[in-house]
Amino acid sequence: MSLFKTDFPGLYLLHRGKVRDIYKVGGHLLIVATDRLSAFDVVLPTPIPDKGRILTQMSLFWFEKLKDLVPNHLVQTDVTQFPEELKPFSKSLEGRSMLVKEAKPLPVECIVRGYIAGSGWKDYLRTGSVCGIKLPEGMLESQQLPDAVFTPSTKADVGSHDENISFEQVRKLLGKDVAEKARDISIRLYKTAADYARQRGVIIADTKFELGISDGELILIDEVLTPDSSRFWPAEDYSPGRSQPSFDKQFVRDYLESISWDKKPPGPELPADIAEKTRQRYLEALRRLTGSATV
Repeated sequence: MSLFKTDFPGLYLLHRGKVRDIYKVGGHLLIVATDRLSAFDVVLPTPIPDKGRILTQMSLFWFEKLKDLVPNHLVQTDVTQFPEELKPFSKSLEGRSMLVKEAKPLPVECIVRGYIAGSGWKDYLRTGSVCGIKLPEGMLESQQLPDAVFTPSTKADVGSHDENISFEQVRKLLGKDVAEKARDISIRLYKTAADYARQRGVIIADTKFELGISDGELILIDEVLTPDSSRFWPAEDYSPGRSQPSFDKQFVRDYLESISWDKKPPGPELPADIAEKTRQRYLEALRRLTGSATV
């Protein structure tokens, strides 16, 4: 059964994001990954069955794999070990929730690109650059970049669009030290994950990390390297010079582009076959990267 929205009486709802509902529980936060799907920064009315569980399993896999590079916010994922006040909601929380440390999120999206695609490709066609970073002339769509680049964006509210910004703007927002540390950590995380994924038949074209400050330390928070926050391509089908088949929500974006939706709320309902094919793509990403597709 899909979970589109949570409503836990007696718990303090701190924030309802595009996908996650966040509650304050004692000195921690409870993050619940729903089956909502956002595209072009609009939450669509059609849930993708099991999506929240897939995102949670994948995030937990990467938190464990990358913990030696940067600490993360994870405290507990076993619902039987959650605080007593969460027990009545165990069924809804099973497999799709994390109890985490509180952290102050950085006000920027830490995006790393290893290949040129999506908004980065559009930016390149227009300016020859991505987020102010000059790229070689004559690049092809989906081509691998000479080196991974940090291309941050603003964080938009639900229903608004993120906007690419330059690293200079990030420095002004965060201060020189935090900005440079966020950039360096993000690139290191991307390269480590991309090398691993390539061995599993997945190209991570780009991804978005969420970083926050907890007890004065920069840590990895929210989700990490999921089909919602990344562009995953099957390595066996990779061919630069065109858009690529994917294991992420690009499939939904392509469908939405085909129906000439204006990308403004409310979002259109997705046909059942589009929702199921999206679910299968997310499951395949989980299977390839973690070795398990049980949700």
